[in-house]
Amino acid sequence: MPTPPSLDGLAAPARPSVSPRVAIVTGGSRGIGRRTVGRLAADGYAVVVGYAGNQDGAEAAVKEAAAVGSVRALAVRADVADEHAVAALFDAAEAEFGGVDVVVHAAGRAHTAPIAELDLAVLDDLHRTNIRGTFVVVQQAARRVRPGGAIVTFSTSVVGLAFPNYGAYSASKGAVEALTPILARELRGRDVTANAVAPGPTATDLFLDGKDDETIARLAALPPLERLGTPSDIAEVVAFLASPAGHWINGQVVRANGGIV
Repeated sequence: MPTPPSLDGLAAPARPSVSPRVAIVTGGSRGIGRRTVGRLAADGYAVVVGYAGNQDGAEAAVKEAAAVGSVRALAVRADVADEHAVAALFDAAEAEFGGVDVVVHAAGRAHTAPIAELDLAVLDDLHRTNIRGTFVVVQQAARRVRPGGAIVTFSTSVVGLAFPNYGAYSASKGAVEALTPILARELRGRDVTANAVAPGPTATDLFLDGKDDETIARLAALPPLERLGTPSDIAEVVAFLASPAGHWINGQVVRANGGIV
């Protein structure tokens, strides 16, 4: 009986040759988003830096991308919850670079307070940015990302850790975790992946703001690796999911938190 051919010898689906690949990174003016801009630029992506109001940070991210990569970067202002502004963001990427291959939705808002004391106006702001904003961005991504591409959303490991005072924030990010695997399934036949990254405590301005040294030290001790994550730690995960090497990972929530359970 002849030996059946090895499955390892099967080739991956052929994809259009696109050079350079193009990424949109929302929230690209600071923190994890900004580090992701630089990391993708280092991989040769042309990058569109989406920002809400921090123009100086966005322009600095563009300069950093140009310094590490061999392709251009562009900063575009867009409120992620405004469907017209987000459509214009994608239009700019297509006009400048010819298309979109990767969308990293790193823009988000955080707030901590006990559920019993939370101002409902804050809840509405979280909903608008974290839930509606995610939906608006991935809606455009689902329509426009080219074959072989990737969509990466952002949740938080707090969804699983259930820290007190994070009820509203966790609820908004839990919606992202529900949405992303459904998006992956709806993209069947498109050769486009959709995954969520859920960082643990990470040393960004957003995370450190308002926390005393004792609180920061306690949170840094939670992972078995006994430190806070860094924006670079998370950007490496995003870059892998965006790359051909990570393309078989799809519809997942990746808890990038150093081993906190």
